[in-house]
Amino acid sequence: MANHPDRFAIWPGYFDSKTSRRSGRRVAKAIAIRNPNLDGLVYAARGAGIKKMKREESISHPSRPHLNEGRLWIAIEPAKAATGQPSKEGILQAIGTAWKSQQTDATAAEKVAKISGPKAGDKRGRSQRKAFKSSKGSKPSERRKRRK
Repeated sequence: MANHPDRFAIWPGYFDSKTSRRSGRRVAKAIAIRNPNLDGLVYAARGAGIKKMKREESISHPSRPHLNEGRLWIAIEPAKAATGQPSKEGILQAIGTAWKSQQTDATAAEKVAKISGPKAGDKRGRSQRKAFKSSKGSKPSERRKRRK
């Protein structure tokens, strides 16, 4: 691995809620993410205010060679200025907090969309919903009873 004194690497595995601290998680469990990926990491870093970064896909972490998770190179000084954190750990916490809030917002939006039902122009969704709601006569035994 080449030495880059002006930047550091961030791996998506640092934010995995399923792994322990000993296995490589670098943030608190409260701000860890289920199934982190490189795209989400880039989006979260942008949300934390970091602009200068470079992504490398299909690269595996040395302790997790079976996963091609990729890594994100972040310039140190602009990241410190953008997040207001003095260290790499602080920057990781800022990215994790931004990622967790983005994830909770997305799940809340999915719940609202699920509750509101299909859109007005979604004929396929509406027809499936009507078929599901019509419970009268939906079972074969009930249909036989009605025929008699």
